[in-house]
Parts: sequence; C-alpha cells; structure tokens
Amino acid sequence: RLPPAQVSAVTAPQDNAMLSRAAVLRACVLSLRQPLVTAASATSRRQAVGGVRPIAAVQSRLFHRSVTAREEVTVTLPRPAESISEGEVSKIEKAVGDAVGQDEAVVIVETDKTSVSVSSPGAGVVTAILVAEGETVQVGAPIFKVNIGATGGAAPKKAAEAPKKAAEAPKPAAEAPKKAAAPAPEAPKKADAPKEAAKPKAEAATTVATSTGGSRGETREKMSRMRIRTAERLKESQNVAAMLTTFNEIDMSNLMDMRNTYKDDILKKYDVKLGFMSAFCKAAACALKEQPVVNAYMDGKEIVYHDYVDISVAVASPKGLVVPVLRNVETMSFVQIEKELASLSKKARDGNLAIEEMDGGTFTISNGGVFGSLMGTPIINPPQTAILGMHGIFDRPIAHKGQVVIRPMMYVALTYDHRLIDGREAVTFLRRIKSAVEDPRNMLLD
Repeated sequence: RLPPAQVSAVTAPQDNAMLSRAAVLRACVLSLRQPLVTAASATSRRQAVGGVRPIAAVQSRLFHRSVTAREEVTVTLPRPAESISEGEVSKIEKAVGDAVGQDEAVVIVETDKTSVSVSSPGAGVVTAILVAEGETVQVGAPIFKVNIGATGGAAPKKAAEAPKKAAEAPKPAAEAPKKAAAPAPEAPKKADAPKEAAKPKAEAATTVATSTGGSRGETREKMSRMRIRTAERLKESQNVAAMLTTFNEIDMSNLMDMRNTYKDDILKKYDVKLGFMSAFCKAAACALKEQPVVNAYMDGKEIVYHDYVDISVAVASPKGLVVPVLRNVETMSFVQIEKELASLSKKARDGNLAIEEMDGGTFTISNGGVFGSLMGTPIINPPQTAILGMHGIFDRPIAHKGQVVIRPMMYVALTYDHRLIDGREAVTFLRRIKSAVEDPRNMLLD
C-alpha cells in the first residue's frame, strides 16, 4: 500500500488529466524498488511518475540480457575397461587455441588392448594440453582443458604469424655470403700440400675397403604398449599351457564351388562378400557343440564349460594383432557372420575397436592363409584352451577314388592345451571341421 504522499502524487492531475493505469503500476513498482533507487536516479523516478521516460530505468534494475554460456571444462582419461588402469599418450590431435567440435578427438591414448580417443564434450576451443606425447597417464588423470561455447581465435593468430616467419627466413640466406667470404684469406699454404699428399697408401686402401656403397645404419623404435602386452601374453601362454598341435588337410573344392555359385546373389541382396571364414566359423561352432571340452577353460582346479560359442578372430591391424569376438556364432548364418566380420575388421583397421568387442571369446581362429602361409602352429589365446589355424589354398595332387587328381587343398592346424584336452577329443574335433567344410550341407543338418 502506498504512503499518502505518493498516492497524492500519483492521483494528482497533470494538465487536469488523470494518469493512466500503467503510470499507477509503474509508480507502485518504483515504490517497492525504492531501496534500490539511488539519489542520482531520483529525477528519473519522479519523471516516471509523471509519464516521462516511463519504465526504462526500472527495467535496467529488474532484468538482464542472457548471453551464451561459456565454461572451461577439464577432460580426464576415461576407464576403457576394468582391467585397464593406465595408458600412454600416442598422439595429440589438437593444439592450444584450436577449435574443436563435439565428440572430436583431441588426444589419443594407447592402452594394453586398444587406443582410446579422449574427445571434447562439446564444441569450443582447446585452452590447455596437460600431457605430452609418450607420457604415461593414469585413468582419471586430467588430459586437456576446453572452453565450451568459445570460438577459435588463437589458431588464426598462429596462422598469421607463419607468413612472417617465412618472410624472415631469407635473411640468414642473405647473410650467408658474408660468412662464407670471411674465411677466404685463410686458404691453405702451398707448402702444406706435399704433406697431405705424402700420407701412407695403406690408409687410403683401408678407406676403400670399408666403403660398401650402402647404408649400415640402425634405427631404434619404441614398442607400443599393445605390442608389449601381446608379447607378454604369448610368452605366458607358452610357459603355462602344455601345447600340442594336430594337423589335417581339407579339400576346398565344394566350398569354392558353393561360393562361386552364390557370391554374386549374396552381394546383391545383402551387400556383403561371401568368403571362407563364415564356413570355418560355422563348422567350428558345430564341432564345439559336439566337443564341449574344447570350448571350456581351466579355472584353478575346476573346468568351466560354456553353453554358447564366442569365436575370437585374429585380425592384423596397423598397431598389431587384435582379436575381436563374434558372439553366439552357433545361432548365426553365413551372411550374418560375414557382416559382423566385415564390421569388426573395418573397426580394427581404423583403430576404433572397443574393449568390449575384444573381451571374452571361448575359441580362436587365425587365418594365416590370407598372407600365403602353407602351414604353421598357432599359439593359444589364454584363458582359452584351443585355437584353429587356417592356411593358404594350393593346388596339390591327391588320391581321390583310386585316381590322382589335382584339388585345391588347405592345411589346418589345431593347437590345444593337453592339460585339459586329450588327443582323442582334439583329433575328433578337427575331423569334424574337415567334414563340415568339405561338404557344407552337413552344417544344415545340425
């Protein structure tokens, strides 16, 4: 409620006219906001009552303009998996002052299993890089700072300074003749020439003997964390498992005919190429269901059996060997296996495999045949107890129905842990794969 003096001021006629309702409301607001009105603005308040300069002064005290929120965020190294606690900075993609988009990688950290891209949580400008290449960082450690909502400003400045440096570059070249001209008076004396010519001929002969015309240098390169971990696991597998390898050979004629017959239709219908890996994965799934001990592993004094088949497929990536996992292969078709293999292989080549896509696996298949291998003994991928090695397809003479014929043949090898798998199970398992691949119709009967 207004004091009597203000009520009279409001209701007093101005030029014998009543004030509008808006003026009364403005006066009420001014009265309620009176503690915030300074002496310097008293004149403006009195004018507001009279209707001059209505409410601008009040608005400036009651409201404010909204601006784009800017926030500097410190980004830390996430935990890729429970078993990983640290990593090594392999590459820094952005510099201080560079603009960065949302989810754009700023720093690449390499762990024992895969590379982790530490990305920006939002669009902004990188304000600080808190690590250096080659530095080991713990999970949760600060990696960089980014100003969310800011626009790039420092990067263009650096770009503008580059031409200046380029323009200043010719100055040392111009000074070069002066420096080169200085030692001219210090030419060797004529008397020194005979001394140099009088060197023993044996020394010249030695120089000629050691000159081979080719480079004999050495280059040292630091091993990646993934390579170090792979080496440790392979050696650990050799030291722990009682590995034994059994071999067999497969006639690939029927499978190659089936592939040649249906590959174009499958490519047109499903947009995927039909290869040989799908047949071997499916054949391995059938054999693993029949020989569950090959699909098991040892845990202390216990044997753990799986009622599913997860096949790890060894894939060569630019940073080393990785083994993405195909889940529940026993329920997949040839086309589904090929699609999943194509997706995982592309991720491996691009370095985008997640830890979850490589964890687990109850059995492994390694295909050295893509590189032309004739035969080899693969190493078990612990804690698994067996691994199948595929090799190259070569035409060889074989005995078929009493005749010598030329057939496309492949050697296959099964390395198994003899502590858990006996020779009978191993040989029976490998022969089951042989029969399934040589006649793919067998797999339709399971």
